[in-house]
Amino acid sequence: MIKKHLQALSEKSVEIVSIISAVILWQLIAVYIVQNKFYLPSFTDVTFAFLEIIAKDAKLSFLGLDYQLPVLLVDLLYSLMHFWIGLLSALIIGIPVGMIMGWFRTIDRIVDPLIEIIRPIPPLAWIPFAIIWIGLNPLAAGFLIFIGAVFPIIINTFTGFKSVSRVYVEAAKVLGCNTDRELIRYVALPYALPSIAAGIRIAMGVGWMCLVAAEMFGVSRNGLGYKIWHHYYLHNMDLVLVYMLILGFLGLLIDRLLRYYVDGKLLKWRKGVVI
Repeated sequence: MIKKHLQALSEKSVEIVSIISAVILWQLIAVYIVQNKFYLPSFTDVTFAFLEIIAKDAKLSFLGLDYQLPVLLVDLLYSLMHFWIGLLSALIIGIPVGMIMGWFRTIDRIVDPLIEIIRPIPPLAWIPFAIIWIGLNPLAAGFLIFIGAVFPIIINTFTGFKSVSRVYVEAAKVLGCNTDRELIRYVALPYALPSIAAGIRIAMGVGWMCLVAAEMFGVSRNGLGYKIWHHYYLHNMDLVLVYMLILGFLGLLIDRLLRYYVDGKLLKWRKGVVI
């Protein structure tokens, strides 16, 4: 067992050395070159700030009850709530729209110009309308994340359906799939799954980046993005960096979990197709 763990560790030696070297370089630059905690906190400053956050508690109100939890856990729960509101909404709307556009040419000609007009508008530009339409609540934050996440899902789903080979469609018709519903279910959707999965990964990355903007205009008093701006106004740059790193590591974890499920379970049949 120990030998197995040592072998796994040796296989990751390049990555480990890379991270340790980056941390050492960061510490040296912050201490000996910048020499100003406001402009660049050192690794040790960020570590102590992280320990300080862990020791603090905050109140979480849920279903009329108040719970005392670590402040970092409360911020994490609020950010995940905002994120999943936006991402799930993007999945519910984006996948069907992309499927319909990719399968029905007339619908594509009607909807595509509208999407291409709205798509280049940055999610931050929707903040005024998010406040007016929805108000200062978690749904407003979810709306901004939805705006950032829905278009990659639509485009990748559309691309996956549009690239279905006519040979597969004709073969399915010979085998008894005569309706659009059957062709989509048994031919187009399985064929397009890799493209849809790639679109979801891109959407998760874009949505996670929109989280800071979604939380910065006061939808709640908690959240990873909100605390970045809160500590910036207080000039606690070590705490700002702590929350930035937490966003990065959490985004990495979510992406790895998605890849594990999609590549290891849903698209297991694709292993070995490409070396």
